[in-house]
Amino acid sequence: MKTAKTKPPLLKYYFLTFASLSSLILFFFFSNQRRHSLTSFLTTTAATTHSSSASEVDLKIRPGYTSYDAYIQRQLNKTLNPKLRKIWMTRDWDRKIHVFSNFFRELQLQNLLSNSSKSLCIGARVGQEVEALKRVGVSDSVGIDLVPSPPLVLKGDFHNQPFDNETFDFEFSNVFDHALYPRKFVGEIERTLKPDGVCVLHLALSTRADKYSANDLYSVKPLVHLFQRSQLARVRKVDGFGLDTEVIFRKKKTTQRS
Repeated sequence: MKTAKTKPPLLKYYFLTFASLSSLILFFFFSNQRRHSLTSFLTTTAATTHSSSASEVDLKIRPGYTSYDAYIQRQLNKTLNPKLRKIWMTRDWDRKIHVFSNFFRELQLQNLLSNSSKSLCIGARVGQEVEALKRVGVSDSVGIDLVPSPPLVLKGDFHNQPFDNETFDFEFSNVFDHALYPRKFVGEIERTLKPDGVCVLHLALSTRADKYSANDLYSVKPLVHLFQRSQLARVRKVDGFGLDTEVIFRKKKTTQRS
């Protein structure tokens, strides 16, 4: 005897159909939401990465330094080289003072430097730029270098300047490429520079610097990123002993809190 098959109620068909459609709708909704969230996340991440790494692409630290002492010793090898020091003190002395004096006179005409500016030259070697400042009337000027050269240049590491906060009105350097830690180099400038003070850097952007350089800079972008407490005032081409670009920053004035 055959058993009669019972058909499911019509209501059950409606319920199953509704459940299936609901599941499909929810699946597509969450899939789209997830895709949108993932796209948004990737876009945001890419933008952030591009923003933070753009400066890193244009500023590369040279490899090969096993320690900070090894880096310092390499810099001393250049500074203490007797042949170079003889050239700096004789053949190059007057020539460099003349060129630096012209640079500083232009800055005076543009009100970026005055005779009353307390000034610092960073990585000044034997002090031609310090002497140039004094000759154009900026008498309160001094330099620092790993090897002192009295009376113009004091002993000092530009990664850790031997000065109090907000000491100088004006700071000049043409040795940014020798900084193993560019962030500390810039941080010390901003620490020792007074509010509204001016920093002038001469850089090599079109050519690579010498074998003693610790970094290679390919654009001004990394500097804008590093000078967090200053504003970019000017960029222009110059001809300064193998350096082709002058970049000027002015430290922001302190804001009064109410």
